[in-house]
Amino acid sequence: MMDAPNKAVLVKVGQDALLADVQAGRHTWFIDEPVAAGGQDQGPTPYDLLLSALGACTAITLRLYANQKKWPLEAIEVRLSHQRVHRQDCDKCEMPSEMLEEVQKELRLVGPLTPEQRQRLEVISSKCPVQKTLMSGLRIVTTLVE
Repeated sequence: MMDAPNKAVLVKVGQDALLADVQAGRHTWFIDEPVAAGGQDQGPTPYDLLLSALGACTAITLRLYANQKKWPLEAIEVRLSHQRVHRQDCDKCEMPSEMLEEVQKELRLVGPLTPEQRQRLEVISSKCPVQKTLMSGLRIVTTLVE
């Protein structure tokens, strides 16, 4: 991973804080936790970043599709939230394995679109690469380095 610095993301957290310094290519930013969780609230949370990646990918995918079709899509808003919910009809719902991670995604499509165009854009919204990655059962391989 470190052999391809332009494609790698480097995250550093010091000894005394939850504040993470993130470097991705030439871009840098902070990720933190709220004060109530022991952080300093100097940046978005890790889940905020995860949701923003999904929302940005969704909006960009919709923009590309609408532009290709020459549809009158003037603006796109994607509002996302994350929560843990119980599996339906569950006998052991308090057990961690009986909880599901859920993202609510709300689309606001601005412009004089037909009902058919709006419906098609809703379908296309689930085809963004980040959503496909999240839905695929992502495998994460961890290596301890010196």
